Amino acid sequence: MTQEITTPSPDRVAPRPAARVVPITVEPPAPAPAPPPPIREWPALDLDGPEFDPILAGLMREGPLTRIRLPHGEGWAWLATRHDDVKLITNDPRFSRTEVTRRQVTRLAPHFEPRPGSLAWADQPDHNRLRRPIAGAFTVGAMKRLRPRAQELLDPLVDAVLRDGPPADLVERVLEPFPIAVVAEVMGVSESDREQVHTWTRQIISMCGGAEAADRAKEGMYGWIAVTIRARRGSTGEDVLSRLGAAVGRGDISEEEAVGLAGPLQIGGEAVTHNVGQMLHLLLTRPELMARMRQRPDERGPVLEELLRHIPHRSTVGLARIALEDVELRGVRIAAGDPVYVSYLAANRDPAVFPAPDTIDPDRDPNPHLAFGNGPHYCTGAVLARLQTGLLVDTLLDRLPGLRLAVPPDQVAWRRRTMIRGPRSLPVTW
Repeated sequence: MTQEITTPSPDRVAPRPAARVVPITVEPPAPAPAPPPPIREWPALDLDGPEFDPILAGLMREGPLTRIRLPHGEGWAWLATRHDDVKLITNDPRFSRTEVTRRQVTRLAPHFEPRPGSLAWADQPDHNRLRRPIAGAFTVGAMKRLRPRAQELLDPLVDAVLRDGPPADLVERVLEPFPIAVVAEVMGVSESDREQVHTWTRQIISMCGGAEAADRAKEGMYGWIAVTIRARRGSTGEDVLSRLGAAVGRGDISEEEAVGLAGPLQIGGEAVTHNVGQMLHLLLTRPELMARMRQRPDERGPVLEELLRHIPHRSTVGLARIALEDVELRGVRIAAGDPVYVSYLAANRDPAVFPAPDTIDPDRDPNPHLAFGNGPHYCTGAVLARLQTGLLVDTLLDRLPGLRLAVPPDQVAWRRRTMIRGPRSLPVTW
């Protein structure tokens, strides 16, 4: 028996499914990371007058984040110049001050010996612990109570200028001795020690004598502070050295930390001298600004704030921070371990925040300048500095009618090889 095998006719063959086209997605290659900006050398220029540092101006034009190398230390550092970036970095715990004390980073100062207890190098929560014992000495209320005494210290200096007659060097006769006397009052420095303390502070912030001279001055001043604090354990005084002595006695901070806290506060009066010197130089060389101050004395406060924004307080930059982890900022990767500087001077000239930033606008409002810093490291003595600035300008303008420079503006001598800028002398007549 034969089995019949049949095959389907062609017209009865089942159609084959059409081939499905699967699109193949080809990922474009990841863009190569942008090359880091070039490293720019930034020497400390000796500039005459309140001129904005041309190197910093060039760095601002290059971009929001650049790289710099300063005269001392090692390597390079990032530099942030935009107002928003400066505020972010100075208030972000990912950027550490303490970490700088363990490394040699590029810097302006030839000497670098951070001391335990210094607020400048403390991160949170240590920063708050260290600041707490002295905070009460710098409150708005404390400064209101200090104001009459500060005026008492200022008036005899101006009396002597008027008695001797013109010309007079305002730096020598008023701008130096007044902040020294006020800071000494706040710190609790005895009258007999004040001139020696000033000599030490002047040498510490100067670069003229080199590292050895600065080290000798630091050794002298910090040794004196240690002895004074030790003698004031258990004190109930309201001055800073007494507060620190009491805090050491209670065990809140160590003696070494107390000394590290007191030193920078003692030096702070130098900044007022030179900042006010710059402000007065601007007033004395801009008749329309001086006229505004004289004609509208009740509105001097906002003008002084604008001058604080405008003047170049310092040479190059202040203290660095170290990135503790990778941080992406404006499309730039700041790697963990990279040193970072901010420029408050550049932030105060950011056109996105301050229209016509190079112009002194006495009616500028708002004026969110960063002349006293930002974040946890905002200047402890900011209220004190404003008090002294206002008293100096008001008293000199009100008591010296027709105040003007006694020499052409280009003959005013400016400080050299220093971290804090300002006129070395300010010869005036009236």
